Amino acid sequence: MNRDLLRDLYAAVCAALLVLTAVLVGRAIQHRDGSLRVDWPPLLASWDPHVGPGTPAAVAVAAVVVVYGPSLAVRLPWRPLLLAVWGAGMAWTWSLALVDGWHRGVAEQLTTKNEYLRAVGRFHDIPAALRGFTGHILIGSPDNWGAHVAGHPPGATLTFVLLDRVGLGGGGWAGTWCITVGTTAAVAVLIAVRTLADESLARRAAPFLVLAPAAVWVGTSADGYFAAVAAWAVTLLALAVRGFRPGPYGFCSGLLFGLTVYLSYGLTLMAVVAGAVLLLGSSRRPLLFALAGFVVVPVLFTVSGFAWWEGYRVLVTRYYQGAGGVRPYGYWVWANLACTVLIVGPATVAGVRRAVVRPGLWSHLRSRLRGDHGGLRLCLLVLSALLALLLADLSGMSKAETERIWLPFAVWLLPACAFLTGARGWLVGQAVLALLLNHLLLTGW
Repeated sequence: MNRDLLRDLYAAVCAALLVLTAVLVGRAIQHRDGSLRVDWPPLLASWDPHVGPGTPAAVAVAAVVVVYGPSLAVRLPWRPLLLAVWGAGMAWTWSLALVDGWHRGVAEQLTTKNEYLRAVGRFHDIPAALRGFTGHILIGSPDNWGAHVAGHPPGATLTFVLLDRVGLGGGGWAGTWCITVGTTAAVAVLIAVRTLADESLARRAAPFLVLAPAAVWVGTSADGYFAAVAAWAVTLLALAVRGFRPGPYGFCSGLLFGLTVYLSYGLTLMAVVAGAVLLLGSSRRPLLFALAGFVVVPVLFTVSGFAWWEGYRVLVTRYYQGAGGVRPYGYWVWANLACTVLIVGPATVAGVRRAVVRPGLWSHLRSRLRGDHGGLRLCLLVLSALLALLLADLSGMSKAETERIWLPFAVWLLPACAFLTGARGWLVGQAVLALLLNHLLLTGW
């Protein structure tokens, strides 16, 4: 066994020990005083071994990707590869969601008391709802919003309101929307890696983007949809700064970044990833188009009566009125990282280890990035996502539930798997983890 592979395995074992520690310490804290507010720490889930209609399909998809994924990723033409990644990712995500059955796994996920669909009926007059949105955030306010509606800018809820307006109302369509859009994030990441690093690295990462344990929460949570919007914003910016139609792509990237921060307050940290993309680009000119596109969404919401900055200020108060004020920072500041291990899997942990210790990354970063060093470029992209995730962690505004909240950051860690050797073995580890999570636990999403 070579030294690099041994170190990869050490990293994976250390990550597993972190998860085990988070489980044992979390159970002790939860048993003592219930302050974690989750049934199976560090995840919002309950112990419930089960199988379902999606079980055979999930096992079959995993087997096919493990056996054929690495070779097909090398042989397929680029555009068919992108379609294959999206199709396989949807098959994987749908099959995992259906392990819990159609109703529990998909149709009812976004209809519970704290979810977005409960508020759709209150948006019959959208401008009036936006003007009064902030007034219903605090728990003591009249007709206060449910936790997820209150905890996000109105762009999140408005998505499902607009789906309802076009005849796609109800939990089934909402779940289908989140899975269909959410699984395109893998395609966006592949395009960005090819554009900023090189095609061979993107192809090596492709099977890992399909078989990610994160699919457990992409199907079905709205954060999977948020992850895709943020991913396409980054990818369009990458295309623009590398000289591909800088005006249109830059402007559309800005539009999506603007939408991203009106889907989730915490996704302002995607600016860290955007900064890395700008550093890796060959032109700064698209930044002007991106800024022009970015202001569109904030202007529309502000003119309609919702002030993002005021909503966030009130949300901080609401956060500490609820579970956020009870959950101990001292546990979650490290247990959140255990959640991250579970959504990205052992292969990504090993890949990120390789990115961090990449020879020449730190000592010659600026000079080498100007040349054709795809590996170093991919390292910077991955580490920018890791930095954004760590900043979110230290903020204390993401105590628990990060298995879904951090999906927009986690999808940018997955390409680090391109640095690994023995792809099939690592893919088995990814698939087994996802299958165990979905069959042993009943997750909150």
